[in-house]
Amino acid sequence: MTAVIVGAGGQLGRALRRQFPDAVALDRAGLDVTDPVAVRTFDWPAVDVVLNAAGYTKVDAAEDPANLEAVRAANTDAVGYLAEQAERWRFTLVHVSTEYVFDGTHAGPIPEDLEPSPLSVYGQTKADGELHLETLERHYLIRTTWVVGEGGNFVATMAELGDRGVSPTVVDDQIGRPTFAVDLAAGIAHLLQAGAPFGIYNLTNDGEPVSWADLAAAVFEARGRSADDVRRVSTAEYFADKPQAAPRPLNSVLDLSKITAAGFRPRTWRSALGEYLTVER
Repeated sequence: MTAVIVGAGGQLGRALRRQFPDAVALDRAGLDVTDPVAVRTFDWPAVDVVLNAAGYTKVDAAEDPANLEAVRAANTDAVGYLAEQAERWRFTLVHVSTEYVFDGTHAGPIPEDLEPSPLSVYGQTKADGELHLETLERHYLIRTTWVVGEGGNFVATMAELGDRGVSPTVVDDQIGRPTFAVDLAAGIAHLLQAGAPFGIYNLTNDGEPVSWADLAAAVFEARGRSADDVRRVSTAEYFADKPQAAPRPLNSVLDLSKITAAGFRPRTWRSALGEYLTVER
């Protein structure tokens, strides 16, 4: 299998590079997927699969109208450019999306077939990007949540604050599961290697759903701090003085039945967290 990773410099991109060591790994300098000419003229004929880990992920900055063109270029238009080449050259396109395509009001774990209803500009552009895959036969659309990998992320930030003796304020009514990039990459590899049916798959770590504050408390305890050092507040309270912030879904829990039925059972997030804090940091 000849694989190409685009967006190879991000958290997921780095994990995919380790999971697919023989892949051609391209950051934006290697291939700017927002440039239609660059995508169209890339050497696709020898490629079997493209792993798209590129995207605009600054959720709050995406709300600024000045950034809308860049957000849409990365999250919507780029997916269309890649899908066009996937259709032309018959390679498999793996595209990673987010639970932000939903409004977070669904009762219970969110299934793959729920109609998108985004709250934010980021969520809308990701939902629009997904539409480019609807007529593409050979594709995997992976929806994930709360990604934790190499580089800046919530867990790394909480670990740093814990080590510095800081007691942060964290929201306690947004519920989900963290997804460690190494597990996300492993799940993608499983789908490809197993020849799983094409389509949409939710892919996060398993385990009990938790709030951001619960996750922060787990990190603090792992660093020798008290869970009570995390001050818990509601989303409304936290963002009361942040009018430019993007709205967040309160329910981010994705149903993992389909990926499990495909033969991949993700680790619990607590198990992955322990490894991340002891091995990767």
